[in-house]
Amino acid sequence: MLRTAALRVTRPRMAVLTAVHDHPHADTDSLIGYVRSELGEVSHQAVYDVLRALTSAGLVRRIQPSGSPARYEARVGDNHHHVVCRSCGEIADVDCAVESTPCLTASDDHGFRIDEAEVTYWGLCPGCRSTTTS
Repeated sequence: MLRTAALRVTRPRMAVLTAVHDHPHADTDSLIGYVRSELGEVSHQAVYDVLRALTSAGLVRRIQPSGSPARYEARVGDNHHHVVCRSCGEIADVDCAVESTPCLTASDDHGFRIDEAEVTYWGLCPGCRSTTTS
């Protein structure tokens, strides 16, 4: 995967890519913890640099719901969306609601050629809903 994206294969890159695959929607601090548990000591800057390179190469996707730190996921290139819990911040993937990419047809594209849309659904996850109704 790294070589296909013209990136050198290094232990930090492999560890970060594995952490993103194993922990979708993790924030940078969490990913640093996962990488350190795998490799031992690795600097914050090294993980940030790897995340930037993987994102630029299209191997991971960076999302940042309002009020949340940046999160990373390995599900790329399919224009899916997210649902975010207003209470605990849990994030889950949501496929496009109808057809393959209906959200790419804007009511007025202002001359843009649209190739991606970011839709975020907000609400309460099942765990937080059951806590608030108890």
